Amino acid sequence: MNRRDDKVIEIEKYLNDLRDFLPLDFGEYMADKKTRAACERCCEKIVEAVIDLVFIVIKNREFRSPQSNSDALDVLSENNIISLKLSDKLSDAKSMRNWLAHRYGDVNDRLVFDSLKRELIDDVKKFLEAVR
Repeated sequence: MNRRDDKVIEIEKYLNDLRDFLPLDFGEYMADKKTRAACERCCEKIVEAVIDLVFIVIKNREFRSPQSNSDALDVLSENNIISLKLSDKLSDAKSMRNWLAHRYGDVNDRLVFDSLKRELIDDVKKFLEAVR
């Protein structure tokens, strides 16, 4: 196996963990701070691994060197690996990950729950399909 395949497997593991931890509704999510913490941690790990994979793809394909993580996502969209829309959504996920990891103030639990439930899993699945 190579680094790209290893990273894909890692991301899929974190996605499965998130699916296992994420409750069906917001009330359940708010009722258990351990569940919230586990979901937030999965989000952090997923996004970190996605960015790692972005850089692996860039290196393997010998695309231009990005200036930042967001620029790395742009490199993939410039080279038609992912859509501009998906690039923007993953960049937003990276921002949310930074917010969660560094606690820049209060966390909007509703926003985090909705993002995890409605966007992150699907967006990352689309990303994995695109880089395969």
